[in-house]
Amino acid sequence: MSAVTLASAPEDATALAAAEEHHAQLAGELAGRVAMLLTAADRDADAAEKIRVGLVAFCEREVLPHAAAEEAVLYPAARHLPDSRLLIESLIAEHSCLMSLVDTLRTAPTPFGAAAEARALQVLFEEHVAKENGLVLPLLAVAPDIRLASLLGDMREELARRTPTGGTAASQNATDDEIEESGGCGGVCGCGGEQEADVPELDVRSVPHALRHATVFGALDAVPAGAAMVLIAPHDPLPLLAQIEDRSPGTFSVEYLERGPEAWRLQLSHR
Repeated sequence: MSAVTLASAPEDATALAAAEEHHAQLAGELAGRVAMLLTAADRDADAAEKIRVGLVAFCEREVLPHAAAEEAVLYPAARHLPDSRLLIESLIAEHSCLMSLVDTLRTAPTPFGAAAEARALQVLFEEHVAKENGLVLPLLAVAPDIRLASLLGDMREELARRTPTGGTAASQNATDDEIEESGGCGGVCGCGGEQEADVPELDVRSVPHALRHATVFGALDAVPAGAAMVLIAPHDPLPLLAQIEDRSPGTFSVEYLERGPEAWRLQLSHR
């Protein structure tokens, strides 16, 4: 969000900032999961399959219900604003494309096919939320007869009705249980599972700062129990590590592999 936020009421400026932050969280978590799938696709088919399943579950739990709630609450209000009808229609069409990509990802026959579909999904979603952040939300925020804060409150209620029960932790635990039953980590952690493989790396140095932490969270959600991920950061990520511990107490151990000056490399192991 820009330093100066135009809105017809202070609560709408606050709501606009919160909506942009939520979009950044969704986009970042999606990017992290996609990055893990891209890494696993050419290393271990079994690991890639588990990550693909988790990515589809994330989209069904978070991305698609969010899109449906927007169409039910946000877009009808924006459609009546001057010169916005075609914009809203294009965004609705993009929602259909997102749904199609998730469907294709769900049935992708190969790891490389899944990786390609996942990357296309990520690019489309990032472009989509950029339009919402740059066009739709500001238009609603400055409209004198529309209360963006109230609309977003209604959207949260709609989202709660549409979101499948269980949540991120439950879905991740289910994935972990499946991996433990199958034995080992699928080789993705390089710990002597089904086959030796390098620990996948997530380099966030080129990730926009607004998305960086959420990208790491999304990637960690794709790391099953007994597996690990190497994080490459432009500085010592102490605040991020504190957030990881607050988010998942006692779940990840941290080992520094490199301490600057150009990059910090840390291995995060899912206990």
